[in-house]
Parts: sequence; structure tokens; C-alpha cells
Amino acid sequence: MEIKVCGVKISNPYKVVEKGGVTKLDLVSYYYDMAEHILKHIKGRPLTAFRCHGGFSGECFFKKHPSEDSQNVNIITIDGQPYFSVSTKKQLIYQSQMGTIEFHPWGCKNDRLESPDLMVFDLDPDEGLPLASLRQATRNLKSLLDEIGLTSSLKASGGKGYHVLVKIKKPMDWEEFSSLAHQIASLAEQKWPELFTLNMRKVERKGKIFLDYLRNKKGASCVAAYSVRAREGAPISWPISWEQLDSIAPGEVNVKNYKRYLKR
Repeated sequence: MEIKVCGVKISNPYKVVEKGGVTKLDLVSYYYDMAEHILKHIKGRPLTAFRCHGGFSGECFFKKHPSEDSQNVNIITIDGQPYFSVSTKKQLIYQSQMGTIEFHPWGCKNDRLESPDLMVFDLDPDEGLPLASLRQATRNLKSLLDEIGLTSSLKASGGKGYHVLVKIKKPMDWEEFSSLAHQIASLAEQKWPELFTLNMRKVERKGKIFLDYLRNKKGASCVAAYSVRAREGAPISWPISWEQLDSIAPGEVNVKNYKRYLKR
């Protein structure tokens, strides 16, 4: 029996793509349900898709350039190269049908490619770090941003940590933007050296959190709010309020339980 979602034919809809039993149709159905929410975060921005053609444990890769059926994406030319973005529910479903699990938008908009406006800090904790310490560090970063006069929002990463996001209203180019992100991360490391490190080498960050500010440069991206992650359990990078920081863990919300969190 042929299954179509939003006019898109879904091939192998009942194929299990995650060892917990999540099927391709489960993922497509999730993106259909949540299209309005995720499109607010990816529409009008260059996009990097993370695709897994053989399921979560199969061959996965990042896709930045359009190839097949370009009518199902919006084409943007950046530095002479074609990139793409997604702006409609049908385009979102088409991407899911083609094996896209994760959606990673850039920190700029299609019509302002040289004026980034979304800064991201990824708190990536050492494996053994207690969740309470991660949460305290996340609050510390918020307090630093508050001191600087920057309003921040929060989401669970769908992995081990949290993402702190800052909308930048002041016009600046990529060099200024990246420099500001580095300065903020360096200040956090100086204020709380027992919690933060800017050293990405895992051997150098035992018991600490790698404060990843490196996504704030042209061409870099971060997983979108409401995007599924290609990990065991199909967790979702789920936006939460600062008041919910102590009650929702980084990988808690997933494709099978997300509806109960919608009410929150």
C-alpha cells in the first residue's frame, strides 16, 4: 500500500531505522506534526542536512549542497557555490523521506548572508560529569550573558549537553561575530575554570565542559530546535525554558514521548 505524507511518497515506511523500533514513518510523522515549530527555526536560513540512508547505525553524512530534485528545496548561491534551504512543510517532509534525520541551520538568513544573527554555545560535558554540574554551568553562562546585556534562550541538545542561544540584533560581520563568541566563551572559562574549558581534546577536559563556541563562523551550523538526533532512542533537540533546566535532561525528549512535552 502506497503511503503519501503531504503529497510525498514515502518509500519503505515501516523500515526500522533505530534499534529501539523507530520506523521511517515515525520520523516522517513527527516532522509532519512539528513542521510549524521547526520551520520557525530553519526557514529562510542556509541548511546542512544530516542524512542516514541505512538507518541511524548505517552510513550517515552531512549534506550542504543540493543535488537530486532541486525543485524540492530553495537554492541559494554562496561564494559561487549552490546551497539550499527549506521553507515549506512539503519540503521538510521530502527531506525526511530522502533520509534526513537532523536539520542544521546556519547562524544567518538567506537575504543577509554576511550579517549573522544567531549565536550558539554548545555545552559538551565530559562523560563523568554530574548532571547537576552541567546545569549549574549552564546557569552560569546565562548569568554572564545577562551581565553583558545579551538575552539567551535554552534547549536540550538531544545528546549529552545543553545549547544556549543568543539572538544578535546589532549588525556585525562574521569576523566580529566569531570574535564576540570567543570572547564570551573565554570569559566563562576565566570565571569558572573548574567547570569550563575551551580545549576540545577529550583528554584535556576530564571533569569539565567543553564550551564549544566554534559554530559561530560562516558555513558552520548547529542542530535546529525540534530536530531529531540520529542517536539511540531518537532524542530531539527540544527547546525548554530556563525554569525547566532542572527538570528536563539533555536527551530526555524523543520521538516516542514528545507529545507529553508539548503541553509544557
